[in-house]
Amino acid sequence: MTHLRGVRTTGLPVLHSPADQAAVPPDRPAGQHWGRRVARDRLKIEIETPRLRLRTPLDRDVEDIVYLANDVEIARNTTGVPHPYSIHHGAAFIAMVNLTDPDVDLPLLVEHKRLGPAGMVGLHRRDEPWSEIGYWLGRNFWGQGIATEAAGALLDWAYRIRGDRVVSSGHFADNLASGRVLDKLGFLYTGEIRQRRSHARRDPTATRMMIRLL
Repeated sequence: MTHLRGVRTTGLPVLHSPADQAAVPPDRPAGQHWGRRVARDRLKIEIETPRLRLRTPLDRDVEDIVYLANDVEIARNTTGVPHPYSIHHGAAFIAMVNLTDPDVDLPLLVEHKRLGPAGMVGLHRRDEPWSEIGYWLGRNFWGQGIATEAAGALLDWAYRIRGDRVVSSGHFADNLASGRVLDKLGFLYTGEIRQRRSHARRDPTATRMMIRLL
């Protein structure tokens, strides 16, 4: 267990072969290698903040994820959440989590310690050599600083445990609330605007890109 500025993490992956050991960069301690040889079912991550627990989503979380995600406003402001969001979508998402390479996609459930599951936060590789952070919360958890707390804890973890040095993000130009969250987290606008699709929007939408050095 490691304590990081009020963030507690558990469940670091363990290396299983000499080949894995050889793949560890000289400036990264053994046991903190995040290669494709790390089996996803062995990678049980838990990050704690004063109010939240970020962890790997499990089969038992499907109904909660569906309940939270089945909201057209969430679909409108994300690129990967369909609407309506059915139990089949939830089950397929968990199956994807179990198979994905955590260096490429690392989705974590945001769990409020008192109120239960609240949404998702994750690091995802797109076209750049660094990860992009994304998040969404159920409507009942908006406006309470939870997105900032969850994303901030994941960024701190990515820097201290995984060794990330750059993380990008973006928000639809009309989603000002998400822009404020990213601003609080220290992201800066790059000046680039990309056109990205949402399942709940008819046309590609202007997305303002941001970046942060960790």
